[in-house]
Amino acid sequence: MGERGESRRGPLKSAVPSNVVSPVRRCSRTACGRPAVATLTYVYADSTAVLGPLATYAEPHCYDLCAQHSERLTAPRGWEVVRLAIDSGPPQPSGDDLEALANAVREAARPQERAAGAGGGRSGAADSQPMEVARRGHLRVLRSPDS
Repeated sequence: MGERGESRRGPLKSAVPSNVVSPVRRCSRTACGRPAVATLTYVYADSTAVLGPLATYAEPHCYDLCAQHSERLTAPRGWEVVRLAIDSGPPQPSGDDLEALANAVREAARPQERAAGAGGGRSGAADSQPMEVARRGHLRVLRSPDS
């Protein structure tokens, strides 16, 4: 037999997979099912608790808190609580984001101009090449350069 505490079994293989996992992260406090809005991290070397916006990924040494628990957070005596600004709503697209999206849509609407510009720097080369008129799946309809 093996040493004490050692098991010959591997990981539990009879576990039933659960489809009940919510994509929304929940508050780490016991019996609280509200959605998390902030992440609490402790910096033990500085005796500081840092409460900031919800982290992108759940980390093992961080705690996700709902709005109610993040407002009522207190730290032990002698510890400092640093509260970073927490966004209250979903991120809104900036003007730069909207402008970049509009430019991408405009560029996608001009496939013939891009094809002519990609023909190279040779003059008259774009006129002698067939031009795509229509497309269905992987098939293309080309116009003859003479027409």
